[in-house]
Amino acid sequence: MRIATWNVNSMRARLDRVEEWLAEVQPDVCCFQETKLADDAFPADRFENLGYETAHHGDGRWNGVAIASRVGLTDVERDFAGRGETDDDAEPRLISATCDGVRVMSVYVPNGRAVESEHFQAKLAFLHHLRQHLDATCDPRDAVAVCGDFNVAPDDIDVFDPAFFVGATHVTRSEREALAEVLGFGLTDVFRACYPGIPRLFSWWDYRAGDFHSGRGMRIDLVLATRVLADQVSFALIDRNARKGKQPSDHAPVVVDVWRPTSRSTA
Repeated sequence: MRIATWNVNSMRARLDRVEEWLAEVQPDVCCFQETKLADDAFPADRFENLGYETAHHGDGRWNGVAIASRVGLTDVERDFAGRGETDDDAEPRLISATCDGVRVMSVYVPNGRAVESEHFQAKLAFLHHLRQHLDATCDPRDAVAVCGDFNVAPDDIDVFDPAFFVGATHVTRSEREALAEVLGFGLTDVFRACYPGIPRLFSWWDYRAGDFHSGRGMRIDLVLATRVLADQVSFALIDRNARKGKQPSDHAPVVVDVWRPTSRSTA
């Protein structure tokens, strides 16, 4: 099974690129973030033409998450289990579905804006609620993949220059501890497990001129998987090619192949 995640930074603006990429890379399941679409504006028909069922959760603002699957898509759940509207989770930033026996979550963690701001506290709360959601809805012995833009660089190796980010979001101890709480459910950062200790493997680059080509990036897009999946990962890639060309997203897709006995498996 090939699982991918991609913050497209506007599905409307990137739809042609997304279609070309799906046709080329052929993921079985792809999680998208920052679609910037309301549910009734999501182009489900375009994905259906490529053989994908889709589920979307968005309100048309700076958020929106989706799952596209060509191996089945059932038991769709939007937002955190059993939670109502609150300040920290009112935006549509989480959607879950079962795809060929794997519980898949597409996650778009809030940016946080500035350290110790109310937005930063909401970011930490979101990650805490994500762990609670996992505890309430999943079993770490089962196949679970939590994919998305976490807006946290897990370690200093995941940024181009730790000194540059001192005092900024994405790298603080509290954010990394909150991410570690999520991982503590029984999840593995499978891309890093494939490339331990290797620096300068980034999935996001600022739009400022030259940042992508100069390698000034961060690794904040993650595929986290329970052991039954993580132990079967045969390949992992940050697809920088998807970031090239005119009007790209500021993120590149992360692609992971997991050996699972499915008729549509690509790994």
